[in-house]
Amino acid sequence: MKKRVITIGGLHGTGKSSLADSIARKFGLRRVSAGVIFRELAEERGMTLEEFSRIAEGDLDIDELIDNTQKEAAKKGNCIIDGQLAAWMVGKDSDLNILLTAPVEVRIKRIAARDGTDFEFARRETIAREGSEKARYFEYYKVDISDLSIYDLILNTGKYDLNGVTEIITKAIETFFDEN
Repeated sequence: MKKRVITIGGLHGTGKSSLADSIARKFGLRRVSAGVIFRELAEERGMTLEEFSRIAEGDLDIDELIDNTQKEAAKKGNCIIDGQLAAWMVGKDSDLNILLTAPVEVRIKRIAARDGTDFEFARRETIAREGSEKARYFEYYKVDISDLSIYDLILNTGKYDLNGVTEIITKAIETFFDEN
């Protein structure tokens, strides 16, 4: 059986982590999350995500740690990797690259609910973090995250709940691996 490697990308609040958890359980895959690693590193340092994003702008080691974790997982196979740059980092070792999108208001509401913060705080932190990341990704990797050509499937998660997203993505994964 072929080693399955699936990436899930998207901006914050699109549902990458929730979907990756669901798909990992459904298909018996290991899950590697760039966002979880990043949040753990921020927490270890007693920083907010916005503060840690600013630190990461000047410390390539942080991104390299996250990137290398994703690359190593892909080489071992049988995993789902979620992160904004997962498809870019995994490259040829990926079988299927999925991008999740959602309107900004939907994303901010999800983030505020997940983090137990108010909408305005989540909005400010997310916008600052995403701006920092977009610039950093281009500076470090020459990756323009608005270039969607690397993705095999793009889904607006603002249209569906988690069960609906999981059903759609499950069918796509089953179809892809049945045909390959």
